[in-house]
Amino acid sequence: MDARLVAPTGAATAVAYFEIRNTGAVGDTLLYADSPDAGISMIRSTGPGRADRVRSVPVPAGGRLRMAPGGLGVVILDPPPLAPGATVDYNLWFRYAGRVAVRTPVVADTK
Repeated sequence: MDARLVAPTGAATAVAYFEIRNTGAVGDTLLYADSPDAGISMIRSTGPGRADRVRSVPVPAGGRLRMAPGGLGVVILDPPPLAPGATVDYNLWFRYAGRVAVRTPVVADTK
């Protein structure tokens, strides 16, 4: 699993992105994500002029789910100070796999 959390630059939110690989023979569903380090999080889908909360995301058997800017991401509301180079513990919760802990590096915003 690849992960990164983009450090906020004066914004009221931050965003984490994950690339999830399902190596199993059965599909699974990402239900939600949370972090004891980062505060309130929610899965969100973005596009031109919109941002929608997503309740769950399928991860196909033998496939992957790739979160990226302009698509899916995990939004952190009112994040604590997060500096590039730090790491944040995240929990990804799946319907069948349960909790998967991910150590997520904080990276600089490249906008």
